[in-house]
Amino acid sequence: MDKLLKTKEVSELLSISEKTLANARWSGVGVSIPYVKLSNSVRYKQSDVEAYIEANIHKHTGETRC
Repeated sequence: MDKLLKTKEVSELLSISEKTLANARWSGVGVSIPYVKLSNSVRYKQSDVEAYIEANIHKHTGETRC
């Protein structure tokens, strides 16, 4: 089973604020990483965070986004 990461851990990995992740969860816009809701806690599967990072690797700024 994947390790479940806290919002703070993911925000540190991606160098973004926890608020940015919360806004993305609420609006569905921006950082699109699936999350798990356990009672009042939000967790992210480590493999989903790694997949998000891999999907956002670019070789140069002229690349088109998918």
